Amino acid sequence: MNHDYVSRVIDLTHPEKNIIHNMTNEQARELLKSGDSEAVRKIDGQFSLVSVEGKTIRLARSIGRPLRYFIAKRSEGPNLVVAERIDTIYDYLKSEGLDDQYHPSYTRMVPAHYLTTIQLLGCPDPNPEYERFFTPQRNKYPKDDIGKLGTMYMTALYQEIKKWLKNRANSGPVGVSFSAGVDSGSVFLLTYHALLELGESPSRLKAFTLSVDGGGADVQQAHQFLEKLNLGLFLEEIEVSSEDLDWKKAVRMVEDYKALDIQSATMNVALLEGIRERYPDWKYMLDGDGGDENMKDYPIEENPELTIKSVLNNLMLYQEGWGVHSMKHSVTYSGGLSRSHTRTSAPAELLGFEGYSPYTLPNVIEIAEGIPFIELTGWDHEKLYDLKGVIVARGVKAVTGIDMPVFPKRRFQHGAVEKPVFHQLFPEKDIAYRQAFQQMYEPVS
Repeated sequence: MNHDYVSRVIDLTHPEKNIIHNMTNEQARELLKSGDSEAVRKIDGQFSLVSVEGKTIRLARSIGRPLRYFIAKRSEGPNLVVAERIDTIYDYLKSEGLDDQYHPSYTRMVPAHYLTTIQLLGCPDPNPEYERFFTPQRNKYPKDDIGKLGTMYMTALYQEIKKWLKNRANSGPVGVSFSAGVDSGSVFLLTYHALLELGESPSRLKAFTLSVDGGGADVQQAHQFLEKLNLGLFLEEIEVSSEDLDWKKAVRMVEDYKALDIQSATMNVALLEGIRERYPDWKYMLDGDGGDENMKDYPIEENPELTIKSVLNNLMLYQEGWGVHSMKHSVTYSGGLSRSHTRTSAPAELLGFEGYSPYTLPNVIEIAEGIPFIELTGWDHEKLYDLKGVIVARGVKAVTGIDMPVFPKRRFQHGAVEKPVFHQLFPEKDIAYRQAFQQMYEPVS
């Protein structure tokens, strides 16, 4: 009798959604199959990849492309299911009569910037192994020329936007999720400049700003930003009623329960639904997600787990969390923006858009990590918070010649709606969002 286990891999990912500029998906998979992390770093773009060689499975992704897996057990051997969403895995297991093995917490998210290797050897299968394929050098640039730092940073961002326009969004309209903050403002202006440089009509471009119940600070800020630059004709307001905001829908779309991320996702869903209703065929959307993480621009005082030393001393803390070998690392989710980017990507995909977050690309993050934050700030919170606007504005000026207006930081969910309405709409603590997520998979009695 043959007692050898037979491993089965079900790949439910969508390689056509990868945005790789320098090779085909198949060539990228071959690099991944080699297990050579330095080779994987050469893949230029936004991707999630799966390679299978016997019982060895390798997985890799950038921040902008989520990737999950689940190992089910069959009598003949393990069954690895790989997909971009939890519900896709669940639907497959139901179709195979394996859903009795399922719980959402048993799924695993592949961490961005790591080559994840899984050996399907039987019962029990060993834990995955992780090896970095992207390790930018921190603090490598001199501090004496902030203008040069801004130029390098915005040039990297500009090149990613320009490649995307040439190789992916080369026809049809292009929208920007636009709050007129530093991140969405820079993305809009660099896209505008890239269209002109490519000989394309800038009329392809729109800046979409969300307004709830006719209010919100973002709309005023967006008007002020664009009118100051004589670009007001590009602005389009998407007005929604607060009654239409549904955070439980956002939980279902994002498949997560972190309060700040669900609040942001709720606004993102409302914005994208408004665009979709107005423009049934609109496809391409850009956003500034990742800009805060790159420049470490979150209020440290609001998170009791963080100090300015932990933020500035840990590689890509906001992009990756505490790291795969840390006790703080969740086995169900990866950390940082690697986890939370679904607040942006999932609503876009489910509503029929092709979203793109150029700040999340390794080529851009690499420049940001090289900025000498410690030397420039001297461990001062306020200097850290001010630094982003200075660096980005100088870089935008160097690349485009445009003086970009800079406004104080404000979260997306706080800028689209008035404060009293916000507090009526959203629970304060994660537990309510967590319970809504768990209820998605509770059996109906």
